Amino acid sequence: MRIAAAPISWGVCEVPGWGRMLDPATVLDEMASLGVTATELGPPGYLPTVPEELRRLLGAHGLGLVGGFLAIALHVKADQESTVDQAGAQAELLAEAGADVLVLAAATGQDGYDERPPLSPAQWHTLVETAGLIRDRAVRSGLRTVLHPHVGTQVETSAEVERFLADSDLPLCVDTGHLLIGGTDPVELVRRHPHRVGHVHLKDVRADLADQVRDGRISYTEAVARGIYVPLGDGDVDLSALLKLLRDNDYHGWYVLEQDTALPADDTGADQLPRQATARSLAFLDSVR
Repeated sequence: MRIAAAPISWGVCEVPGWGRMLDPATVLDEMASLGVTATELGPPGYLPTVPEELRRLLGAHGLGLVGGFLAIALHVKADQESTVDQAGAQAELLAEAGADVLVLAAATGQDGYDERPPLSPAQWHTLVETAGLIRDRAVRSGLRTVLHPHVGTQVETSAEVERFLADSDLPLCVDTGHLLIGGTDPVELVRRHPHRVGHVHLKDVRADLADQVRDGRISYTEAVARGIYVPLGDGDVDLSALLKLLRDNDYHGWYVLEQDTALPADDTGADQLPRQATARSLAFLDSVR
């Protein structure tokens, strides 16, 4: 297994007011100390945006770059050209810094992941079309593009995931946490569509809190603060079955440890928790390989 990490596991998120963000040196040091050899990029601007500087920083910590997450509104026809250009620039940065995958999410255009306006049929068509155009632009840089079903985006629910699979030929980022919260069993998804798996984000989830998010009883932000994500093996995702399915279907890509975390602004005592949780997740993966 090729195992990578992501800054969001240390509370580094693009959402305004999400929580206190640790500095890059601390995050990268802790990743390296756990034996991780690669990372995703994190939110725009958190790490250097000049490829040579980014390579130098990651190299100083013994880390390579896997790819990067980009949440961007894909459904706005009037903004389609600028959206493709923005994603293309991100793809160029990733490729020049050694990455091979752009992880695309269909953002709503609003801040955060707590509300989702409905899309018209025309807007859905634009979303699918724009994702394809971004894929074509990223290919010029030698990068693959995957669509990440994600809570609070326009591809969240099981019906939306299936609709996207039917309407687009892009592979998916199988994020075990976001899929489960949105109502999709990730194991069944991989069983039915094994050859649409282009990238994997490994999370474990408390199903009781996932149910509350899905039913609208609590927001996604509140669920993260209440610990919806737990170390691998401690939650309700059947990760052993998922990993076996992926192996049986010759998945050879990255497994990115990604447990969305929000660090409280006034509690530095919580700073140790991301490293501890990631260490436990790595131990779980060692036990099931």
